[in-house]
Amino acid sequence: MGAGQLGDTKCYADSSAAKVPVDVNLKLDELPQDIRLRAIDRLKIGSLRRSKSRLARMLLMLALIGPGILVMIADNDAGGVITYAQTGSIFGIGFFIPFMVLMVPVAYIVQEMTIRLAAVTRRGHAEMIWHRYGSFWGAFSLIDLLIANSLTLVTEFIGITFGMGIFGVKPVYAVMIGIAFVLAIMLTLRYHNWERASLVVAAFNLIFIPLVFFAHPNWLLVASSFGSWHVPSGFSTLFIYVLLANLGTTIAPWMLFFQQSSEVDKGTVPEDIKAARRDTFIGACIMASVAIAIIVLTGTAVFSAHTSDATTSGYNIAFILAAISHKLGVLPVKLFAIGLIDAGLIATIAITASTSWAMGEAFGWPKSINLSFLKGRKFYIPGIVSMLIAAIIVLIPNVPLGFLNLTVQVIASIFMPAALLFLLLLVNDKEIMGAYVNSKLQNAASIIIMGVLILMSGLYGISLVFPNLI
Repeated sequence: MGAGQLGDTKCYADSSAAKVPVDVNLKLDELPQDIRLRAIDRLKIGSLRRSKSRLARMLLMLALIGPGILVMIADNDAGGVITYAQTGSIFGIGFFIPFMVLMVPVAYIVQEMTIRLAAVTRRGHAEMIWHRYGSFWGAFSLIDLLIANSLTLVTEFIGITFGMGIFGVKPVYAVMIGIAFVLAIMLTLRYHNWERASLVVAAFNLIFIPLVFFAHPNWLLVASSFGSWHVPSGFSTLFIYVLLANLGTTIAPWMLFFQQSSEVDKGTVPEDIKAARRDTFIGACIMASVAIAIIVLTGTAVFSAHTSDATTSGYNIAFILAAISHKLGVLPVKLFAIGLIDAGLIATIAITASTSWAMGEAFGWPKSINLSFLKGRKFYIPGIVSMLIAAIIVLIPNVPLGFLNLTVQVIASIFMPAALLFLLLLVNDKEIMGAYVNSKLQNAASIIIMGVLILMSGLYGISLVFPNLI
């Protein structure tokens, strides 16, 4: 039996004369490669759903996980890991611990809308904007995404080079290894296997959770942060900057495009929405747990160690790793480095795919990881090019990588309101969403999130122009 064959799958179509047998395998073979492979996956899902056995239910649950967990763990990218480490080293244990718990519903609310859009429309985010609101706004959202993705990819290679540097790998070789790894995942696997392989890579992101115990943190202090939630050191420009960076690494434009397109490529339908929501919520909880672990780690091991010039030493990832090594030993630093490398790799996989999906959707090119490189080269090339540009930037001598990392996260948070507005417009469009439009509560929550992003971006701008006002 061939890869696309499903055994005895003859069915019958009614006609005025008689029942005409239809061979499903023959019909599948007539479909384009990407649609055929997606249809095969959906037929397997349907078969599991019809079965009542416990094994089938377990296999169905495993088969439906993927985009939600991937987008949230990839959100704990190298830039995010560095941002959380910088946050803990600058502000210690306090405000940002409960803040990251608050980010769980924030990230879930935003990403859940992409699930419904994908399941109902079977179209990616860029395609929906382009065809619903025209080429001007489609180009605007696409340019917004491409800039944000390119900058974010720079932070991924910052993490990869720093992490591999701990093991004595020179930056140029670290970049080459990272590129080769991502290309191997992206170009040799079809969607189902690409998703499974990416989940395996993402699992290493959990290394930060046990790592925090090496620091022997004061758990009473961690717990008390929820009861005495306050702005550390006053409402300063530095605080707004770091807060924006944490917002930018928790909800970013690429996440909207990635999850919606990933759900489409996976073949998510309205019947799968409940499972996709569960997938996303679990991913959001993992994301927050890892973020809190990193903040507690650096808040314990680095916050008390750096000099009075928090702006300089707190930004410096090399200083942070040296402080961890001095206080906790070599093993925790190596484990941190492994986690940092992994975070960069999984996010590069996701963001590169996000760029390729968006470009393919906008210009009507082939747009599926089920395609081979030769058949889908227009799809793959934009993501690969953006990755190569980011890698080259990281190798430029004397670039202030620590400051650049936080700045990229801030830019992502500034770009996010525009991306969120398009998402809200689409998910409230009854013509395309029908019964799956946002509820009043969902709209209120989304508008509050968008309002906070705009407010914080505005305050940061004011603090730069009029530093004495804040």
